[in-house]
Amino acid sequence: MSRMSTIRLLPRSRALLCVMAFGLAVAPLACDGGKKADTKTDTKTAETKTETKQAETKEADAKQAEAHAPAAEAKLGELAPEFELNDLDGKPHKLADYKGKVVVLEWFNPGCPFVKHAHGEGPLKDMAKKVVSDDVAWLSINSGAPGKQGHGVEANKAAAAEWAMENPILLDESGEVGHKYGATNTPHIFIVDKEGKLAYAGAPDNAPVGEVKNEGEAFTDYIGPVLAALKDGKPVEQPETRAWGCSVKYDKV
Repeated sequence: MSRMSTIRLLPRSRALLCVMAFGLAVAPLACDGGKKADTKTDTKTAETKTETKQAETKEADAKQAEAHAPAAEAKLGELAPEFELNDLDGKPHKLADYKGKVVVLEWFNPGCPFVKHAHGEGPLKDMAKKVVSDDVAWLSINSGAPGKQGHGVEANKAAAAEWAMENPILLDESGEVGHKYGATNTPHIFIVDKEGKLAYAGAPDNAPVGEVKNEGEAFTDYIGPVLAALKDGKPVEQPETRAWGCSVKYDKV
């Protein structure tokens, strides 16, 4: 091959070398980009798995707590569970003390927004005063554990004074009575008839915080009709409704 030929081929060789070099330079960039994309995907997947695991753990904990909670003894149409609890002045009250009367049991927590509304301006503002008589007793029960919202003699005395409550407020710090009745919310209402049998369990009405949830549905008082039926010796038409309000502040199971 002549010298001239060699010289002419040099530019082409250089071009080929440049292309090869460019390819080698780009390849790592492409790989790095892929690695970065893979890293982002792996991170997102890990986060999703973590969130899912946390949700599953919370659900499992809730189910475990529910499984270990004492089974409710109270059953509609059967004798209501007996109990003895002290009021805010230390005086003991037994369900048996009210034998022959209709007894309204109201699960109570002065720190609960639903209770605050019910007693401040809602249906429980003066209901106890209106219905309590020689034939009807009303007992409020606070099953909140020490350190929980609404717990303590002073907090309950302050609420009783603010809302002019005249009926006894009983303290169930261990939650034993609340669990016996299956009380889940505040306010949660249980009504025991003159024979000592549970006649009603549920909400005071269908309007949490004064608002009926279902559009077009009229306000319905649940307590009044139950008391009227028991007074007249008639069957209770709606013995059970779904309770609403704050959860009862039991101690950890």
